[in-house]
Amino acid sequence: MKSRSKTNPRLVNLISLLKNTSRENGVNIWRDIATRIEASSSKYAEVNLSKINRYANAGETIIVPGKVLGSGIIEASVKVAALNFSESAAEKITGAKGQCMSIEQLLKDNPKGSQVRILR
Repeated sequence: MKSRSKTNPRLVNLISLLKNTSRENGVNIWRDIATRIEASSSKYAEVNLSKINRYANAGETIIVPGKVLGSGIIEASVKVAALNFSESAAEKITGAKGQCMSIEQLLKDNPKGSQVRILR
């Protein structure tokens, strides 16, 4: 039987970091994100900017356990953490005075996971 564990060192480290932070701080949001990242990459979220624009308020922090795509416009300045960003998505987010960051960076900045919304 074929092994189904992750081979990408970044993802292996991120999953471990998320689970440890969840345990240390008693915060379930990080365990939820770890579970989503542990799944098959074909099940990762692919979120367009139009969806972020629809559900996010200005100043809010959004986490996408997958890739952010550049379709649509974004008007609110939001912080977006994701595994990956398309080039156009990153340009549009920073153009709207928002911030693109990795999930690792968000975890370091906000270990309690407060005021974070998951989009999938």
